[in-house]
Amino acid sequence: MEQTMAVNFNDLGLIASLALSAVGSGLGAGVAGMAAVGAWKKAFAQNKAASFMLVAFVGAPLTQTIYGMIIMNKMVEFALKGTYLWSVGLFAGLAMGLSAYMQGKAGATAADAMGETGKGFGNYLVVLGIIETVALFVMAFTMTLLGKL
Repeated sequence: MEQTMAVNFNDLGLIASLALSAVGSGLGAGVAGMAAVGAWKKAFAQNKAASFMLVAFVGAPLTQTIYGMIIMNKMVEFALKGTYLWSVGLFAGLAMGLSAYMQGKAGATAADAMGETGKGFGNYLVVLGIIETVALFVMAFTMTLLGKL
């Protein structure tokens, strides 16, 4: 019984890299989406044009899910050889998920600001890009580590 249970948990690191990054993406996109809807509602209530460009702020956190999948796919190569790297998947997924969540929070603020002023789109994207860089660094450094194992 214990043997079976251990085998069932061997792949926990694999799914953690994807799942935790996806949870952050979902939360981040949700927060930014709520702000975009609020900005559009305000524009509609004032009979103003509602900028579709706010969708960029909503979609920005989704890329972290892709990074989690890339790490998971690399970790599968190790799992097929009997090496299970729980901590790598767990902590990389967590870091990317937090990056996605914070990117969504910044995107929410950007959607609110742009909805109110109609200005600053490029500036807001730069902020989101800087937050995205955290997830890119995690993916790159994790892939480098995995390449050396």
